[in-house]
Amino acid sequence: MSEPLVRLEGVARHYSTLKALDGVDLTIERGEWLSVMGPSGSGKSTLMHLLGALDTPTAGRVWVDGLEVSALNETGRAKFRREKVGIVFQQFHLLPYLTALENVMVAQHYHSVADAPEARAALDRVGLGDRAHHLPSQLSGGEQQRVCVARALVNQPRLLLADEPTGNLDEDNEAKVLTLFEELQAEGHTLVTVTHALRVGLLADRRIELSHGRLTDLTVPSQEIDRRYDEVLIQLWIADERRTRLAPERVQLPDV
Repeated sequence: MSEPLVRLEGVARHYSTLKALDGVDLTIERGEWLSVMGPSGSGKSTLMHLLGALDTPTAGRVWVDGLEVSALNETGRAKFRREKVGIVFQQFHLLPYLTALENVMVAQHYHSVADAPEARAALDRVGLGDRAHHLPSQLSGGEQQRVCVARALVNQPRLLLADEPTGNLDEDNEAKVLTLFEELQAEGHTLVTVTHALRVGLLADRRIELSHGRLTDLTVPSQEIDRRYDEVLIQLWIADERRTRLAPERVQLPDV
């Protein structure tokens, strides 16, 4: 069995007396989609920043793809971000005076050499090839988010991190972005999505919740999900046998 792509041991991040993370142990397998959930202020974004080497832990150790990220200096962390990680931010962080194509090429520039055909291929991958020469102000929120995904993917990172990737999107654009994530995961990418939205969390292979800096695994085994939904079907079958109409509010839904 291969080593996990990500491993955290006893990771803490304190800001004065605030314990954003407090002794977190976590592994993420290669090709896994993990959703990190929890209320605002629970430590979700802090965890993502540590995985992306945007911050360093107060205590504990972080490994990504065999590299101890927590031991790197600032230069090493910058190199790690260029070569190993793609990050999708909720606020997009696109340069307003550059086109979609140029915004993607900026990520290439920091990695090696800007390559317009590769950047255009990344935009094609997210369905925006025909919007390559539009400025961010000429794109919808969903299109801007997909440019961010293209930018995160262009250097072929081992790990894709997305912080509230649908938080600023309407329902239609949210569906497009989530479908894209499903396709990327099916292709073998390792995804970590930080979200407070249950509908987003349920798409992942595994869900964890952070609360006051501590971690809880929320994943329900598939056998348990089957059992819970069987209970709903039994309720409906009994109602049908009795020739009675079961009002929706009387159906006891499974707790997923």
